[in-house]
Amino acid sequence: MSDEDFEKNIDKVFITKLKERRLLDEDLFETVEEVFDRATVQAVLQLMRRKTLAELKGVVSTGKESRVYWGKSFKGEDLAVKIYLTSSSEFRKGMVKYIKGDPRFGDNIPKSTRKLVIMWAKKEFKNYKALFDAGVSVPKPIDQYENVLVMEFIGREGVRAPLLKEITLTYEEYVKLFVNLIEDVKKAYVKANLVHGDLSEFNVMIFEDRHYIIDVSQAVPLTHPNSHELLIRDLRNIHRYFSKEVGLKIPSVDVLYKYVTNELSELPGLPQPLNHS
Repeated sequence: MSDEDFEKNIDKVFITKLKERRLLDEDLFETVEEVFDRATVQAVLQLMRRKTLAELKGVVSTGKESRVYWGKSFKGEDLAVKIYLTSSSEFRKGMVKYIKGDPRFGDNIPKSTRKLVIMWAKKEFKNYKALFDAGVSVPKPIDQYENVLVMEFIGREGVRAPLLKEITLTYEEYVKLFVNLIEDVKKAYVKANLVHGDLSEFNVMIFEDRHYIIDVSQAVPLTHPNSHELLIRDLRNIHRYFSKEVGLKIPSVDVLYKYVTNELSELPGLPQPLNHS
């Protein structure tokens, strides 16, 4: 099959699915139609040619900046396909403050929203890779092309795993999760030289007794002028959630900061199991 025939056939699949979704749900059709402009379709096709992606299935989640789809690899493995909206200009200012000052991307911020979005997708892929290589619990990054990012799917059969905010754990599970999250923040800082920058209960997934940190596009290197401020914010968010919403007695933000930045070799004052004597 020639590239032209291949593209025509895939385009027909997209068109068919769009029509099916339109009949079922007008709002969902508008969402999908907004994401799949011609350039985005071509980006998905390129990932298919690379043998990264075999099939694109239903929408997993939607947001102002992106849509996440359930995909399949050529081996039948589940994939998360994150597609950034290239037509959205709402979050341009939000993007720029994280990219500007990041030496990996230089000082030239594209004026084109599409080019900026592609840079943002590339930034998230690099952040995921650095964190994954450092041993931080994140979805495994697989590929990125233009405004499309492909990674490990956290969930089952197209249904994403719940966010920390959406579930209730046991006391012991919360204690374990708190310790593991702080360890991941430290690994990100010490080994990957990155600060998440927006860490909270809204971007931690829980699946099969394990947590996964997600949405790392805004993560910045330690050399970024705002890295210190962003690390403090992350630690405050973690502290607020586990102390106020969960009710654990945990070390202060100042102590957490010193531990993450290696000023302390051990983390004192950790919550003890209920059966601790």
